Amino acid sequence: MIEIVPSISILNGKITRLKQGDYSDETVYKDSPVDLARKFEDCGITKIHLVDLDGAKKGSPVNYHALEAVSNYTKLKIDFSGGISTDGDISKAYEYGAHSVTAASVAIENQKLFASWLLSYGREKITLGADVLDKKIAIKGWQKSTDIDLFEHINYYYMRGLKYVKTTDIAKDGILEGPNFELYQEIALEFPDIHLMASGGVRSVDDIIHLDKVGVKSVIFGRAFYEGKLTLDDIKSLA
Repeated sequence: MIEIVPSISILNGKITRLKQGDYSDETVYKDSPVDLARKFEDCGITKIHLVDLDGAKKGSPVNYHALEAVSNYTKLKIDFSGGISTDGDISKAYEYGAHSVTAASVAIENQKLFASWLLSYGREKITLGADVLDKKIAIKGWQKSTDIDLFEHINYYYMRGLKYVKTTDIAKDGILEGPNFELYQEIALEFPDIHLMASGGVRSVDDIIHLDKVGVKSVIFGRAFYEGKLTLDDIKSLA
């Protein structure tokens, strides 16, 4: 069964969701990261995706305090992302409680460095963030577009031992209109040995079941829960 991974995004110290990566279109939620993480843990969730939105925009992590707090008060495995670009960033993330990290911009800007992480930290600990608009990679918290093809990008690291890739169709993110099932199926068919993590557009249990059927290994969701489309009972049944 597909792995269920809630996403908690932090901006200015608060849980915040952006629509299609737009920092001017944000929704702030009242729960603290720790309280929300514990609710998920109580439902049987074992892993969360913690996104440092400040870090993604800045180009280096900012919200280590949120990572540390969730790590201290839960037993969840935390995948931490947002601005990770150096060995020091990764070391600090692990120091503050991350189980794994997801990095995106550095994989475009310094291929040699990211490829070295797959060896030095291990392929179980490093996830490639490969987020796209029209199958072209976007970086810097989705604020910068590129002409780099998604499939060529994944293949480069796949040939160097990559196991985990997280892909968001930015056009679908935060608007609750459903995931890009065709894109995820295409990735799963092209790279059958990749652990594909799908993010963006999930609005229901049915969407998650459909993603499972097209070959997605993990689904990351956020707004669907915050706006009541996925309930704690739904999460408990899936987890």
